[in-house]
Amino acid sequence: MPSVRRLALIIGVCVALDQITKSWAVSALDNGHTIDIVWTLRFALGFNSGIAFSQAQGLGPVVGIIAIAAVVFLVRNMLSAHHPLMSYGLAGIVAGAIGNLADRVFRGDGWLHGKVVDFIDLQWFPVFNVADSCITLGAIAVIVGLFVEQNAARKDAEAS
Repeated sequence: MPSVRRLALIIGVCVALDQITKSWAVSALDNGHTIDIVWTLRFALGFNSGIAFSQAQGLGPVVGIIAIAAVVFLVRNMLSAHHPLMSYGLAGIVAGAIGNLADRVFRGDGWLHGKVVDFIDLQWFPVFNVADSCITLGAIAVIVGLFVEQNAARKDAEAS
């Protein structure tokens, strides 16, 4: 199982990368400036006061409180997971939640009234950020971890 130190390091690096890229985006992509990368991928600044896919706009404080509770719940589960992939996946989800929560706390006019900075634009998918990527990749790792655990449990049951 991964150590608490390793999981904390992963979370810290992911949150730092998220916040650094968001700070860059706010300064480099202001006034509607976009940077085309490749194919449909471009960097274009956007702000989200709601939840995923810009739903529940204006409910930032509610979303923030739910995110705080989710981080506590996920950290507890991350530390007690039975498979390393589950721990790493939950660490990614925690990192993403903290990254977006930091925007809600520090990028607004009041506590939890900030907007999440989004800038990765595929032009055929909602605009997202590094924190969102951490959450998605973490969720994939958790799902794969669940399948691995289930498969191992099934093999153990068959061997008995």
